Amino acid sequence: MATRRSQVERNTKETQISLDLTIDGTGQRSIASPVAFLNHMLDAFARHGVFDLSLAATGDVEIDAHHTVEDIGLVLGDAFRQALGDRAGLVRYGWATLPMDEVLVTCAVDFCGRPAFVWNVPGLEGKWIGGFDCELAKEFFAAFCSRAACNLHVLVHAGGNAHHVIECIFKAFARACDAATQLDPRLGGAVPSTKGTLTS
Repeated sequence: MATRRSQVERNTKETQISLDLTIDGTGQRSIASPVAFLNHMLDAFARHGVFDLSLAATGDVEIDAHHTVEDIGLVLGDAFRQALGDRAGLVRYGWATLPMDEVLVTCAVDFCGRPAFVWNVPGLEGKWIGGFDCELAKEFFAAFCSRAACNLHVLVHAGGNAHHVIECIFKAFARACDAATQLDPRLGGAVPSTKGTLTS
């Protein structure tokens, strides 16, 4: 099986980002950006999704972290889209419901070639974790979804501490992506769609 790997760079006046992703990894990760809380979340994402992920990013965080967080989401989405290629043999769908103490989250993903994003996550408005604006979590996932060309639904069944909520979302997202990106040997390399394609 060919290695499902991608390397993506994004360089603008706002951010400079280099990312290396291996889908069939072992959870190796090297995460460096000026947004410490996002680094923590991406570290958890790679570990629990068992992806190899290397990220080096800088950005105009002297303004705020919005551009950096959103653009990292864009680049990670690009990386998944490229690494998955024509999606032949792909399981395609993945979902996970995970607890984290008082919090319970479901994340469901479909790498179908169409971006659609639903965010049912109340209670983060106006909250901060250290220097991280919690509303940026939504911007990250919306950006990922747009570039990965996937359906992504995030639902918080039971909320609580904002750190727990966002971390549980990232871990559920990791497990859902891990499930969806597996290869199904029963498909014999066929694309899992009645259309015959998931990329056009």
